[in-house]
Amino acid sequence: MATIAFIGLGNMGGPMAANLAKAGHTVKAFDLSPKALETAAEQGCQVADSAQDAATGADFVISMLPAGKHVQGLYVSGEQPLFDLLSSDALVIDCSTIDAETARSVAAAGAEKGVGFIDAPVSGGVGGAQAGTLTFIVGGTDAQFQKAQPILECMGKNIFHAGDHGAGQIAKVCNNMLLGILMAGTCEALNMGVKNGLDPKVLSDIMKQSSGNNWALQVYNPVPGVMDGVPASRDYQGGFQVDLMFKDLGLAMEVSQQSASATPMGSAARSLFNLHKSAGNGGLDFSSLIKLYQDAE
Repeated sequence: MATIAFIGLGNMGGPMAANLAKAGHTVKAFDLSPKALETAAEQGCQVADSAQDAATGADFVISMLPAGKHVQGLYVSGEQPLFDLLSSDALVIDCSTIDAETARSVAAAGAEKGVGFIDAPVSGGVGGAQAGTLTFIVGGTDAQFQKAQPILECMGKNIFHAGDHGAGQIAKVCNNMLLGILMAGTCEALNMGVKNGLDPKVLSDIMKQSSGNNWALQVYNPVPGVMDGVPASRDYQGGFQVDLMFKDLGLAMEVSQQSASATPMGSAARSLFNLHKSAGNGGLDFSSLIKLYQDAE
């Protein structure tokens, strides 16, 4: 069993840390939220006083942070960067969704200090984090991937090696751009059906068995009352926030510009989520986008 520092205990990070503790690892957890730390302690984690305290003596450091600047600050440019504390045997697994360039630069800074770093963003939502069935998309060397795999398997079901450093982030934003497009289209279709007198559950069942079937219809229906256990059934609380989807679509647009890739549907999805966010809905789950269509009519 390993000693693992876990930094960032939000909707995703908290359940991930709990699953590591459940698997028998020693998990030293830190977050700025006292409530998150209290929950982590209840789930078998040791509470650390700081990120530096958590990382001291750790075999692995796992971070789940909001943006690239936070990852850069934690490991490289902060007052007490973790790369200055970690041994050469430690491996950093950053599960944040950030820009690929920051992932590459932080990995290079770690290499200069003799510390391994991989980008390993996740897919699968809060439900996947709680169930331990997340998908991890890893960017790093073959040796780093093999070292990380047993740890990632405690939290996920599908572990992919996308390529070298930064590749995990590229694959993640491609996936999330498609997710945003699919959710927007699902909301649009369901709203049109309801406006024309159809029962949303009946319509969802029809489309799930037809060529319009997709992940949102299968496990994340955006219409309240259609599916139990999803954010739509609890006033769009929890889950994957609109703010985060808007951020990820912005990352996708940066990647598209860097590679001269045409993304007209991704751009349209970002505009829709921006409208929804601007109306004060940034803290709601991204499936709440259906409210944009409902409010517009």
